[in-house]
Order: sequence, then structure tokens, then C-alpha cells
Amino acid sequence: MRDGEAVSASDGRGGWRMCQWRDGELHATSDAQHVAAALPRLAVAFVPVKGDRPEWAVQKLTEVGIDDIIVLAPTRRAVVRWGDAASPDENKHMQKLTKVAREAAMQSRRVWLPMISGPASLAEVCARPGAAVADPTGEPLTTGPLNAGTRDSADPLATRSPSADMSLIIIGPEGGFDDDEISASTRRVSLGDTILRAETATLVAATLLADLRYRKRGLT
Repeated sequence: MRDGEAVSASDGRGGWRMCQWRDGELHATSDAQHVAAALPRLAVAFVPVKGDRPEWAVQKLTEVGIDDIIVLAPTRRAVVRWGDAASPDENKHMQKLTKVAREAAMQSRRVWLPMISGPASLAEVCARPGAAVADPTGEPLTTGPLNAGTRDSADPLATRSPSADMSLIIIGPEGGFDDDEISASTRRVSLGDTILRAETATLVAATLLADLRYRKRGLT
């Protein structure tokens, strides 16, 4: 960077301010601002696929505005066999995805960094409140409910904990999930009329969730 260039700097937790690059360091040129986190939190879980497509998926999920990105442990039809998050090899994978998310947040000027977690078991993720599995036979995600949280009548600007309904979409591997891998009680949602590649499905799910949240904003 050259002296005099303007830079926006963020702490990744909603805080940001304008700065100027001068004499080899940043100098603040505005007061710190804070952007409230969007409600409800949106999450997408996916099974890693071949090559650099998991990194591409994390990059796009971050740009779209997903708050929680969950990497699933290997399922029956998974081709890529990422294992236990405690192992050194899996830590390398997760560290790489965290770096990708950080770079994508900077590129998109996002002031809230997403949380990257996993590998997590499919059963554990399906059991989370508001979880739904992407399935062509499910109900359209575009018509599903998404609550933006309830406001306190005494303070209309204060927002209580949001409903988790429809906040987490689970994307399977290229071969999908076997029927016995998913509980019958787990909600199914459709992402459209066509069969999508795994990484495309993550982006479509994220886009539909973000759109639902945007359209619900200000209605509660």
C-alpha cells in the first residue's frame, strides 16, 4: 500500500473504523462504529468434496452472510474422508477454511466473521434446533418461515433471542445421504427443481436463507 491510502479496519465482531496507511502503519481517521449482528443467525453445514471446492464454498458462504459454517464428518457416501477435528491433519483443513473465511470477509467488507466449526457428526448437527436437510422432495425453502427475533415491548430496539426455525440447512455429499442416516423427524427443504452439485447447493441454500432474512427484516 502507498502512503495516504484509505483503509477500513474491523475487529470481526461488528466494530470498524476508517484508517489511513501512513509511515508503515495504520492511523485511525474516524471514530469506531459498531454494526449489530443480523438476526437470526444463519448456518449451513456441508460434507467436504474433492479439490478446492470446500474452500470455494466457505468463501461464498462468507460473502453471502452466513454466520455459522459447519463442516460435517464423513458420511456413508462421502468421497473425501475428513475425520476427527482433534487430529493434526483435520486442524490443518479447518485452519485453511478459517483463513479463507477471513479473506472473504475482508474482500466483502463484512464486519462479523463467521464461525467455522467441525468436523461434526451428521446426527449431532441434525439434532440442533432449526436444522433442515436439503432434499428435492422437501418443502420449498423459499416459502419457509424465518423469524427475525421478537422485540421487547418496553424497548423496541432491543431484540431477544431469535427463533432457530429454518436457520440451519444441511447439504449432503454428491451421492446424497442414505435414508437411515437422517431421522424421519428431521425437516426436509427443497432448494429448487434441479439436482445441484454439492458446492452449488451450499451457495443456493445460503442465498435463499439470506434472502429470507432480508425480507423478514423490519417485519417483527
